[in-house]
Amino acid sequence: MSKSKRLLDLMMTVNRKRKFTVKELADEFNVSSRTILRDLQELGELGVPLYSEVGPHGGYQVLNERILPPIAFTEEEAVAIFFASHALRHYKYLPFKQESLSAQHKFYNYMSGDVRDRIDEMKNRIDFLTPVRQAEFPYLSLLLEAATGQKVLLIHYESKGQSKERWIQPVGIYAHNGLWYCPAYCFLRGDIRVFRCDRIRSAGYDSSGPAARDLRHVHLGNKEVYSSHAGQGDESLVRMWVELGHGGVQACEAELWSSPLLHIRADGTGWLEGEIQKSDLGFFARFAIGLCDEATVQEPPELVAEVKRTLTGMLARYK
Repeated sequence: MSKSKRLLDLMMTVNRKRKFTVKELADEFNVSSRTILRDLQELGELGVPLYSEVGPHGGYQVLNERILPPIAFTEEEAVAIFFASHALRHYKYLPFKQESLSAQHKFYNYMSGDVRDRIDEMKNRIDFLTPVRQAEFPYLSLLLEAATGQKVLLIHYESKGQSKERWIQPVGIYAHNGLWYCPAYCFLRGDIRVFRCDRIRSAGYDSSGPAARDLRHVHLGNKEVYSSHAGQGDESLVRMWVELGHGGVQACEAELWSSPLLHIRADGTGWLEGEIQKSDLGFFARFAIGLCDEATVQEPPELVAEVKRTLTGMLARYK
């Protein structure tokens, strides 16, 4: 085996292992311990984060910031990956902002000159726009860490001008229309709720809080299924029906929350149907009003009344 191939295989091996000894690697590669030591030194000079431990149970270990082994991409794959990362530049806040910029910089600079020229020509020809928001999202990394680690957070959440303390266990985070959201199990409500991340004024771990629930089976794709009020006839729920014109259907298709409620007819019209929280009547009233004559609220009576009340307040502004 050539030295270059051995170094590449060795890099892949040490990235795969959590801990190893020189003898283990020497036996695996069928070379002397001295050769492995020289190879490990070269890997360290190439940037592989190794450190050694002395003693009878010592050996080598790779730090958490592992260096991935080289991967061969086609030109089309390289361009696609670059622009997938390039599209994130419109987000001022990301859970991995600096890492994304660093990876993009490395990826671009290690490409061949002709591929870089092609990317430069395409930069002003393709884009993935998102609205620019003034909101701040300082806790994205913490929320994502808690979601993947099944941990409970104590947050101060601002809603309707008031900041309240909540214990939550995040399910994940997602961006939509320039804002970040965090679906989480709310221990106060005993249910999965969606929190706007810019309304979280503080967040942290606190050992005095409730024990974490087993939410490993809950993720962004199925969070609605595990809502505790689903199908239980909760008194806080009302059934909604809103008739939609063609434009109303198109507007609802752009909303993430509408998927389980939206029904579309063959002619392109449709309707919203399903159970909603009474506390959300104001939101749905304003949404229906925004659709103008493309939406007609039929039920519940409480939502019809909320639409009338909101419109009356709006008209009063223009007297």
